[in-house]
Amino acid sequence: MTKEELDFLIQQGEGYNLEFKESYNQSLAREICAMANSMGGKILIGVTDDGKLKSSGFNNKIRSEIQSLVRNFDESPNEKFSFDKDFNEDAYKNFLDEIGVETKLSREDVLKNLELSSGGMMKNAGALLFCKKATRISRNATIVCALFMGKTKTKVIDSKEFDADLLTNYISAFDYLRSKLNTEYIMTGGPREEVLELPEKALREALLNAIAHRDYFSSANIQISIYSDRVVIDNPGGLVGKMKVEDLYKKSYPRNNLLFGLMQRMELVEKIGSGLLRINEMMDEYLLPHPIIEATDVYFGISFERPDLQKMSVEQRMKEYNGVGEQVGDKLGDKLGENQEKIIDLMKNNRNITIPELSLKLDISTTAVENNLAKLKEKGLIMRIGPDKGGYWEVIK
Repeated sequence: MTKEELDFLIQQGEGYNLEFKESYNQSLAREICAMANSMGGKILIGVTDDGKLKSSGFNNKIRSEIQSLVRNFDESPNEKFSFDKDFNEDAYKNFLDEIGVETKLSREDVLKNLELSSGGMMKNAGALLFCKKATRISRNATIVCALFMGKTKTKVIDSKEFDADLLTNYISAFDYLRSKLNTEYIMTGGPREEVLELPEKALREALLNAIAHRDYFSSANIQISIYSDRVVIDNPGGLVGKMKVEDLYKKSYPRNNLLFGLMQRMELVEKIGSGLLRINEMMDEYLLPHPIIEATDVYFGISFERPDLQKMSVEQRMKEYNGVGEQVGDKLGDKLGENQEKIIDLMKNNRNITIPELSLKLDISTTAVENNLAKLKEKGLIMRIGPDKGGYWEVIK
């Protein structure tokens, strides 16, 4: 903010979305949350009620505390949330189903054990998960989807805003996105397979990252923009701290730790920082360029190029990719066999081992793990007992 911008704000005086504070104190957290839960806005520290500048006595410790307050939206109590009016029983039951928990504990005890309530008040993370209407929690905690004609935002063909609990918003927004993309039908000798023009798992990963890492203090929404040549998923909130885009390929840096942990419990996100790597791998399988990432102090966007299906269908792209993979596999047959042997050994020691865990232990991509698992199944050496979530591996030989 420049001096001219600061002078302009001070001349406006305090209002609905602008507050002055002479100095930093512990009430700042409550005021930040109250403003975030309404229309958003600005708090100027070191300005008196009558608009005069005053030394705020800032030091590195205070700056660090303020930064921590701003990052911890999800862990702050939401004073607006009413258990009688806002609590969504269906969302609560769906959450327990997703994390695979059956309990006789009361709702109050469950929320306390999950660290979602404090002093009889729901924290923002819990409010986002178990609300009936997201805008009751935070004015812009919605997902806005729009379909545009051509390559610009000049003409909107269709749009939709999703304003429910977090999981429902995610499912609804993704269903909208999927419905606006081209679908190809691939005949495999059995029931036909419906395949999106872009890898579905990559799009899901990008949307979930936006939900998990967005800045809920921001007055902006998560936006999904569908153009004739690309799909763009934007979320408010730049990179945390002094991160750079390349750091995202090495480690996870969640902005909302409590919310992120709950999404992990539902197996929606992973903590190993491999999200962008998996997205790139899936784009490779479609012979499409890696998505373009744009990040500023207040914004993060990921853009997926849509393929020209007239030039090459999805089926042709996947066949060509697999053909190249088979050639590489033939050349690296001994190494591939070694990975398969390691997978079997790991499964013998831990039949509940997950694909991401195999990827870490073998130091290969999740796609490579899945390819090896498919070949081991074909050879009749392993089988999956039960569903992907809650099931386990059985080594036959």
